[in-house]
Amino acid sequence: MAPDELRSTVEHVGDRFSLGEYEIDAYLTVLEQGQLTASEIADRTDIPQPRVYDTVRSLSDRGLVELRESRPMKVVAIDPAEAFDEVQSSLEQMIDELEARYTAPARETEAVSLVKSRSTILRYLEEVIEAAEYELSLSLTPELLTRFRDELGSAIDDGVSVDLIVTPGEEAPDPGEFEYFDVATTARARRGITTPVVAVADGNYSVYATQDALRDDRDRYGVIFNRSALGFLVSGFFGTVLWTTAERTLAEDGSARPYPRKYASIRRCVKDVIDGGGEFYATIEGRDVTAGGPRIVKGRITDVSFEVTEEVAALTLETSDGEVVTVGGRVAALEDVEAHEIHIGRHEPPTIDE
Repeated sequence: MAPDELRSTVEHVGDRFSLGEYEIDAYLTVLEQGQLTASEIADRTDIPQPRVYDTVRSLSDRGLVELRESRPMKVVAIDPAEAFDEVQSSLEQMIDELEARYTAPARETEAVSLVKSRSTILRYLEEVIEAAEYELSLSLTPELLTRFRDELGSAIDDGVSVDLIVTPGEEAPDPGEFEYFDVATTARARRGITTPVVAVADGNYSVYATQDALRDDRDRYGVIFNRSALGFLVSGFFGTVLWTTAERTLAEDGSARPYPRKYASIRRCVKDVIDGGGEFYATIEGRDVTAGGPRIVKGRITDVSFEVTEEVAALTLETSDGEVVTVGGRVAALEDVEAHEIHIGRHEPPTIDE
């Protein structure tokens, strides 16, 4: 389709759907009755009598109704399948042409985006879930859990570690009736509609939204961290505020993933090391806390720090040179290294692409 033809098609489709309030009221009223006079339309709607004739003639011009010039004039409904047949074909062709011209915007162009559209928030939630390569943190309503069940199942099948919070907890599906291990590695329930909807893929690509924003509340919002280092704010909030206060366990470590494993969350990593027992080795990609530059550390894990509240977690490594290095999570201050990616192995430090 040539550019001029595409423009004409867009204008044509837009005109057919560009109905004003009076036109919509008149059209729906005629559809329900099949046939009405202009006066009857005015009686059944809030359309002023002087505006009825202009309104129905506009509908006639769009091919949505037929005007029979009798006394009084009759406004007759046209079968919608017939009325919209042409525009449906034009719309499908237009979408194909527009899709062919579409260039997806780079997510990296804006580190942080504020969105107020429910459909946009849902799209980003789906994208974050599908983008996770090794770790996914989620806080979802029961409705969203059902909506994204297949996507979460695919993530689990791909070996992604999924920490899931279902909120409000009172509405969470009963573990006896819902197979949580199909969609999560570990699942908990958290009380209250004040719990936000959160999704974090691999510690950086994140979505944060209020539950109200997903109920079509136009005064609410969602925040998208597009693969930004600022995504750790959402990840940290999930790990220290949401996860630690989600007290009811729905599912816990349904199946052991093989090693080596890759982590974004040091909390999750340390917990697995403690639960796994035995000897572990680590390769840490991160930043030197004092000098600020990038740093890679490899060695045997000799100690872990992990508070019962799960709010504090750290690793201690001994390198092959005998150096002892402490490793913390994002914005670490007390440790030697701030970990960005944590690779854990059973017999030797995992090899990574440097």
